[in-house]
Amino acid sequence: MKRSILIVDDEKSIRNSLSGVLDDEGFHVSVASDGMEAIRKVERENPDLVLLDIWMEGINGIEVLKKLKIISPGLVVIMISGHGTIETAVKATKLGAYDFIEKPLSLDKVVLTINRALNFQQLEKENEILRDKIHKNYDIIGSSEAITKLKQQIAIAAPTNGWILITGENGTGKELVARSIQRKSLRSDKPFVEVNSAAIPEELIESELFGYEKGAFTGAVSQKKGRFDLANGGTIFLDEIADMSLKTQAKILRILQEQEFERVGGIKSIHVDVRVIAATNRDLKEEMERGNFREDLYYRLNVIPLEVPPLRKRKEDIPVLVSQFLREFCAENMKEQKELSKEALDILMGYNWPGNVRELKNIVEMLVIMTPQMVVSAGDIPVPIRRELNEEKKETLYEYDSLKAAREEFEKQFIIEKLKEFGDNVSKTALAIGVERSHLHRKIKNLGIETEK
Repeated sequence: MKRSILIVDDEKSIRNSLSGVLDDEGFHVSVASDGMEAIRKVERENPDLVLLDIWMEGINGIEVLKKLKIISPGLVVIMISGHGTIETAVKATKLGAYDFIEKPLSLDKVVLTINRALNFQQLEKENEILRDKIHKNYDIIGSSEAITKLKQQIAIAAPTNGWILITGENGTGKELVARSIQRKSLRSDKPFVEVNSAAIPEELIESELFGYEKGAFTGAVSQKKGRFDLANGGTIFLDEIADMSLKTQAKILRILQEQEFERVGGIKSIHVDVRVIAATNRDLKEEMERGNFREDLYYRLNVIPLEVPPLRKRKEDIPVLVSQFLREFCAENMKEQKELSKEALDILMGYNWPGNVRELKNIVEMLVIMTPQMVVSAGDIPVPIRRELNEEKKETLYEYDSLKAAREEFEKQFIIEKLKEFGDNVSKTALAIGVERSHLHRKIKNLGIETEK
């Protein structure tokens, strides 16, 4: 598809010469002889690029540029002028012009600048698509009460500079929450630097966090910036903060208090401006009582506490999570879209998920890859999950101290599941389980089962 260019100049000879050259280069070209005509054509034609003269009768090019950037902020505009000054060029650039070309025009330079500008525009569009894709990967999925509350807290806390402590079990999505906060923060266009305290060996953590100077130790052949340095102006995410030694905690505390540090082997204090988000799967109050975590560091970090709920407390989100993971992994593995049978989904809904969302995601990935048919059945669910689910049901029955109570609980759960299977239709359910309709009605009433019909 041809890229479209609008030439705006009050000199007919320039319009004609530029039109001829650009047409030969394969562009779709239109022209305007003054600023008002240019504005109308941009609104109507939405060109990819505008060549805009500065000095024209009526409204000048600078004023036209201002209006064009309001109409189409992403429009690429190249200014041309025979009376250009550095001041004018700087002003045009600040207003959003891509480049400034002086007259008399070198046609080769014009073509080169246009191609460079259009390539830049294409890269910008690709980057925007990539950013959108990345942001979607960090969306928090679910509409349960627990997740809705968490999303509301994030919406309030994110557009501030307040430090945040995220707590939650392994696999609940603490990093997802941290990235969601950063994306909605005042520093969203600044660095987001992650430090996984559990993954960095104790002897290396200081050089990783603070960097080092050339010659600080054997092998330090050049200066290296640390994570705090790299996060300057943005956000640093201290994941698994409880895994840091007390010695490292003390150094972290100093940085957080003073926003200054020295690189390993250095004597110069380096000032940084970072927003801190920390996360842990441990109970930090218990760790403080055991002497494993500094109390002053805890209160420094715990400005805004956020707790990520485990999956067992938001089971109503499982269907939408499964659906999302199925789409992701089918696309990633170039497979046709699969789905879970009702029985398979019921098994996933009944399981307690000790590994939380991470475990669910792994199971769905395995089902996508290893299940040949398009509909995943109950028999495809891994045996350990089905076995544990059965054990949980047995344990529930063992809670009852009489045969009558256990039998009533079994009957209640059995009838609930069968009613669900037949859309709460009592007649169909009674027929399916082999009892009289009136008898089933009495059972439903006596066992306190609620139905929609």
